[in-house]
Amino acid sequence: MSSATVAGGLAVRDLHELVRELADDREQWVPLVRHDPHQRGVALLLRDDQVEVWVLSWMPGQDTGYHDHGGSAAAICVTEGEICEERLSFVGPPRGQTLGEDDIGVVPALHIHRVYHAGAVPSVSIHA
Repeated sequence: MSSATVAGGLAVRDLHELVRELADDREQWVPLVRHDPHQRGVALLLRDDQVEVWVLSWMPGQDTGYHDHGGSAAAICVTEGEICEERLSFVGPPRGQTLGEDDIGVVPALHIHRVYHAGAVPSVSIHA
């Protein structure tokens, strides 16, 4: 299995394409958006034997906390606002990137990361 392959069989490039395609189909995910100042909104958009896709609704201060994906890679597309994706590193402080509207970030398999709201306005992201 190449390093570009997810445990379920989807390549990272396929995850990237999937989140882009779904982000462009607003009718499919907009009804799942739930902005709540007390709790991050999480809604399942798609699940099959290879992938799960979630719509996350973010408000200021909301954070996933550090986690992994059990050996699977991930792709994140921001559809509204800004979020930050930050990875733990064995050789220094965590490394982060801010993703704005239409940006896509890829998280390689076996990485430990967190995602958090990074802007002043509500945000939405699609995660596969």
